Amino acid sequence: MMKRQLHRMRQLAHTGSLGRTPETAEFLGEDLQQVEQRLEPAKRAAHNVHKRLQACLQGQSGADMDKRVKKLPLMALSTTMAESFKELDPDSSMGKALEMSCAIQNQLARILAEFEMTLERDVLQPLNRLSEEELPAILKHKKSLQKLVSDWNTLKSRLSQAAKNSGSGQGLGGGPGSYTTTANKVEMLKDEEEELKRKVEQCKDEYLADLYHFATKEDTYANHFIHLMEIQADYHRKSLSSLDTALAELRENHSQTDPSPSMMAAPFSRVYGVPLGTHLRELGRDIALPIEACVMMLLSEGMKEEGLFRLAAGASVLKRLKQTMASDPCSLQEFCSDPHAVAGALKSYLRELPEPLMTFDLYDDWMRAASLKEPGARLEALQEVCSRLPRENLSNLRYLMKFLALLAEAQEVNKMTPSNIAIVLGPNLLWPPEKEGDLAQLDAASVSSIQVVGMVEALIQNADTLFPGDINFNVSGLFSAPAPQDKVSDRPASEELPSIATPTPAPVPAPAPAPAPASVALKESQAPSAGQTHHAAPPGLQRPRLPSSPTPAPWLWQPCDPPGSAPPSGWQQPPGPHGATPVAPHCPPTCPAPEPAPTSLPQPGFSRASLPRPSLSERTCRCGPGGGRRGGRGP
Repeated sequence: MMKRQLHRMRQLAHTGSLGRTPETAEFLGEDLQQVEQRLEPAKRAAHNVHKRLQACLQGQSGADMDKRVKKLPLMALSTTMAESFKELDPDSSMGKALEMSCAIQNQLARILAEFEMTLERDVLQPLNRLSEEELPAILKHKKSLQKLVSDWNTLKSRLSQAAKNSGSGQGLGGGPGSYTTTANKVEMLKDEEEELKRKVEQCKDEYLADLYHFATKEDTYANHFIHLMEIQADYHRKSLSSLDTALAELRENHSQTDPSPSMMAAPFSRVYGVPLGTHLRELGRDIALPIEACVMMLLSEGMKEEGLFRLAAGASVLKRLKQTMASDPCSLQEFCSDPHAVAGALKSYLRELPEPLMTFDLYDDWMRAASLKEPGARLEALQEVCSRLPRENLSNLRYLMKFLALLAEAQEVNKMTPSNIAIVLGPNLLWPPEKEGDLAQLDAASVSSIQVVGMVEALIQNADTLFPGDINFNVSGLFSAPAPQDKVSDRPASEELPSIATPTPAPVPAPAPAPAPASVALKESQAPSAGQTHHAAPPGLQRPRLPSSPTPAPWLWQPCDPPGSAPPSGWQQPPGPHGATPVAPHCPPTCPAPEPAPTSLPQPGFSRASLPRPSLSERTCRCGPGGGRRGGRGP
């Protein structure tokens, strides 16, 4: 036995292969040898893939449809949703959405169960047969053939050695009996060799048939993996189709039952974040809606707001303003009282444009114009670049610059000089186009932002030269005229102040306020005199109710209180040297009345210098104790 094993190891070492002898190599051609080398890797691949696919199944393997569906996590989710929406109002938006989501999850669970059953039948079971039955049978025949060939080779060696000994006359004891025994042994070995050879031929035929069968079915085995992806694609298509159908129905029902969320979810694409030309074409406008709406609101309430465009507004207010701008522009009136939010909405619109208002195409031309030092040459260059802007960009830039120039006229109050305005708005009007992979992009942007600020400042300072002509800010006519922030009286002096020919003290006439900027059109109103009818006050203004007197004194006041509020009580008329001036007790110095300026001299020797100048506490106002506008603007 030991001798036979040693002989076999010598053969293996001689051939250099643990699985192939010289005789086996003769049985297989070159093609079949390559097929034979693919047997073991194919078996391992089928086994590993089957194992991992089996782990991906969520349902119970081998169960029928109903049992499998009950074990799926999606069905558990559907059951939880069904229990939850029973506690909600069935007519509420959340209740209806949850109920429909429950049905969707149930349907998805059944689609998943069908997918897993198909996967088991068409992929998992064939892979399991391949790795556990078909390929192991071929490998078993291969192992049997190797053993038979090895035994056959050993037997042939023994037969050769016995024949050699018999031919040389060697035997046990050297007698005739010994020769006969050797001859019989040779005959016996020949018979064994013939029988073993027959078995080798039979096993070889079976193994070759297995190899040919495997080679012809390799494409079929590969189709198992292709079919896996086809089943997955079909599953995802069915799931997506089910989701699309359910979502369309869900959104339709949701929008019909609850219009408020749909309004809050109104797309900003019509207003914010779309090209200027697209926005103007969709809405049929010449000036962008956010620009005109914000300008009109700022003209009404924000021209004297300190730090306009510089101070940030609350994020929630700004978001709600942008949503209202996109969904219902007619409901913007509530935001007029927060000019910083309005200014933030305007800045946000300019910043979110895909292309800046001053365009990428003219960026280099703007930079060249801004780099000029001589003011005259710079102005000519800016005028030339403006003329090459697209029509819609030029119209909106002209509109905006006219407004910013108007805002800068009130710089003594709002502290927004052309330079300050350019610093906060310039980077939102022009920025360099993005260039991927440009390492100098950040440095170039820093340098260009400084030039942009100087250029925008020049545009504001020379707005009347670069953009000649008057402008009507209410271009679309959708917005009401801006409410006046100051009030100017244009009545003749004879109507404002009665004659003071008698020694009876007469009320001191109302002073004329300081003139507003010439470019701001303010609505004028008249105070009633005896025998005259009352004129309607503009929105936001109310006439104070003075104590009864022979002739009520005309006076002006700032619209501190909201429209419709009742006048404060406690108004007095303390005697003065030439009349009485209405005074509000405890009036803070945040809302001063105009200084007195008589329009006629009541008697000889009377002069304007003789009129007393009331203190801040004596100036007429409606704000009452602790009143005044937000921000506490002084006189």
